[in-house]
Amino acid sequence: MNIIETTDAFTSCVDTIRSKPGYKDPLAFGICRIDYGQLHVDKVLQATYPLINWNENFGSAAIFMEALQEQHVNIDYNAHEVICNINLAFLENCLNAFTPYADEAMGDAHKNIQVVSALYNQLKQEGCRDGEFRVIFLFDDAPCESVEATYLKLYAISQAKVPLRSVNLDGAFGALPNVAWSAGTPIELEWLREFEIELKLANEYPHIDFVDKFPRFLQHIIPADNTRILETSKVRFGAQLHAGTTVMPGASYINFNAGTTGVSMVEGRISSSAIVGDGSDVGGGASILGVLSGTDGNPISVGKNSLLGANSVCGIPLGDSCIIDAGLAILEGTKIGIYHEELQKINAANPGVTLEGEIFKGKDLAGLNGLHFRQDSLTGEMVAKRSTREITLNADLH
Repeated sequence: MNIIETTDAFTSCVDTIRSKPGYKDPLAFGICRIDYGQLHVDKVLQATYPLINWNENFGSAAIFMEALQEQHVNIDYNAHEVICNINLAFLENCLNAFTPYADEAMGDAHKNIQVVSALYNQLKQEGCRDGEFRVIFLFDDAPCESVEATYLKLYAISQAKVPLRSVNLDGAFGALPNVAWSAGTPIELEWLREFEIELKLANEYPHIDFVDKFPRFLQHIIPADNTRILETSKVRFGAQLHAGTTVMPGASYINFNAGTTGVSMVEGRISSSAIVGDGSDVGGGASILGVLSGTDGNPISVGKNSLLGANSVCGIPLGDSCIIDAGLAILEGTKIGIYHEELQKINAANPGVTLEGEIFKGKDLAGLNGLHFRQDSLTGEMVAKRSTREITLNADLH
């Protein structure tokens, strides 16, 4: 690719590329570094992206594709995902096209140029093995087929490029290998078994932090300044934490494709697909059930300014300003009494909803605002009343 001197020439070049017959803008793309297996040396264990692009920066995508095609790499625009090895020649072609923006490469608007420039300098000095660096294009949100595509989607979720529960993660567990993790490095379990004797005799057996298909959130994501995660093991990669979230140690945990959409305190478990709203508090040991935990596949959202008491279980979606008292399990089939005076207050708090009767199942109350679930200490009956207080967090904690 020839050196492009002006921004107008760059725009014209991009327009020409994108107007070619069959060309298709990718849904997502990025350059990543690959970690390979120690025993199966062509097996991909992890993909690390310094930057991902999701439904954006189509000019950079066009340049990347043109640089590949100049190396006789054909792009299949009908494929769900396309993975291509990259080398110095690819990077040089990209830098030639990005010349008008070279002085701005460190700015937020041209992060793709920064990636290309930094990798070019690194490879010039250190070189790399074939396939260590790759560019990936996703052309639609299909089930995951590769480690590279799965990681790209997990990055998109954890970096809030996409809303929670909006990306197709079918196939992710099949695509990702189960590995041992040591200081952020994935290690094949087969390799450890094969060389266990030699490694242990030589005092070189690695310290294993955990074994999982997914790395931890903090291995790949830099959180906002006012976000706190007190134990790295408490948040799985693919979770999404809104700025201001605090994840305490102990019984807390946030799974992938789950998390918070506002400033929240998390001392309990947020299972995969569960979402917690702004100002809500998941109390110590509380659990929000996931789609495989008896919710009939209906993912659970907890609204704003709600409270899940210590060791409670939330098995239905909650609206805003709700409370589940400590130790209670509110499931879809739980029988809950709501009597006349409180029923009127709850109906008033939920315009357009009219509850009739006295005994309801948990699923009948899903998504309603202002519910306070309690247990009558004399009769043991589970009841719901109108929540009379706003649930606010201690600002000093955040």
